[in-house]
Amino acid sequence: MDWTELFEEAGLSDREAKSLVILSSSKELKASDLAKKLGTNRLDAYNSLSRLTQIGLVNVTADRPMKFSCSSLPVLFKRLIKDQKSRIDRTTKAFESIMSGAKDDVLEKTSASGESDAKFAVLKGREYIQKRIGELSHDAEEQLILFLGKFGILHLCRSPAIEEVNSAAERGVVVKVLSQLDRRTLRFFDQLHESVEVRHSDEINSLGVLQDFSNVVQFLFVESNPVGRGREDAALVVSSEVFSNSHHEFMMAVWNRAVDLESAKKRFTEERIVDPLRLTVGEGSFLEQFRDALDFSGELPDEDTPFNPESFLESSKGINQARAALQDGSVFSLHQLGIDIKTMLRQVGQRIGEELAFSLRNIEGHVEFLSELMDWWEYAGLGELEYDTSPFFHIKVNLTHPPTDKDDVLPLWELDDGIIEGALLSRYPEGSNVIVRKEENEEDDELWRYTLIFVDDIVEDED
Repeated sequence: MDWTELFEEAGLSDREAKSLVILSSSKELKASDLAKKLGTNRLDAYNSLSRLTQIGLVNVTADRPMKFSCSSLPVLFKRLIKDQKSRIDRTTKAFESIMSGAKDDVLEKTSASGESDAKFAVLKGREYIQKRIGELSHDAEEQLILFLGKFGILHLCRSPAIEEVNSAAERGVVVKVLSQLDRRTLRFFDQLHESVEVRHSDEINSLGVLQDFSNVVQFLFVESNPVGRGREDAALVVSSEVFSNSHHEFMMAVWNRAVDLESAKKRFTEERIVDPLRLTVGEGSFLEQFRDALDFSGELPDEDTPFNPESFLESSKGINQARAALQDGSVFSLHQLGIDIKTMLRQVGQRIGEELAFSLRNIEGHVEFLSELMDWWEYAGLGELEYDTSPFFHIKVNLTHPPTDKDDVLPLWELDDGIIEGALLSRYPEGSNVIVRKEENEEDDELWRYTLIFVDDIVEDED
């Protein structure tokens, strides 16, 4: 029995088996070249290459035209053994017979000249994708980052790949998991090794894996049914250092904004938001603003200058007086130092509003939710709210402590109004069927208003 017959026994067609034998003896081939060697047309060759690529036996180089390659035949066959255990009994003896005289150096074919080439493969079917993730986890040496979206942890834990991920963590590989937590999947995170760092982000919907700085798995399609078999799932596997590095930058940008697992879990276990709040303190050069606050106009030297005691004492006297003036701790002093207290208070207010909307999330009706929000806000003594429905539904805002131009007054109106803004934007985020728009006052009995435009109602009116 030769290699072609052996691969046919493992479930491949005659043309697929011959394609692997031909590719294994070549560095890279175009589909047209393979078709000539097979004695068939290019369309049939493409069909065979497409299936071999989907099951992870053939790699594609991003070139014009595309070029195809594969590992050595023993390596390919070992993969098939894992994928088709039902055939292993009748094929193992034949495989061992062929391999009995093989040397170690034929177990893996490498090409030094081709290591820098970017290669990719398209995998179809959740089973094949998870097996590739398991293989990458097994081969990981430094780091493994997994983006699991909302239900990716479920798919991972239902496949053997979870064992390889935990094994990588045990041997010292840095494993990071970024997911969008859901009450139904919380318990699955307990199956991860204790050294795996898990974070939550509402921004993450995609699924993907980054192994070291070499390989990336990017899901192209995932079935909407999270407990389905995933036969239509598809993923792109890319082997490229350049692509991996850029993908790593994107992943870490999202990772750095994410929340640790224990804090995020409290949303579901304690029904409250305890995520860290990131505030914008200010902008611009704080050094320049500090110099202005101290009334220090001297230029910074480019090199060491001789010490002048008289000049030093004269300048330091004025600076010390300005520094003492800052010590009173007034709001204006903070402004002088570049600290934007207005923005900070509004961000705190928005966070309070977000938590308030989260607490009221079980109230489904728009009117009922808004009524509870307005009652809470007025009960807290922040001001008065009125609503009207013409021309669109809107909420009129009147604050107990309205805005003022005085520099020494704490701008609490930013906090109070931020609560309303945060609650509305949390309940009706961008892209929902309700558009929230803040408008300046048009009448004397209001400071400003929040207009809520219900998109579904507009569509019905147009129909």
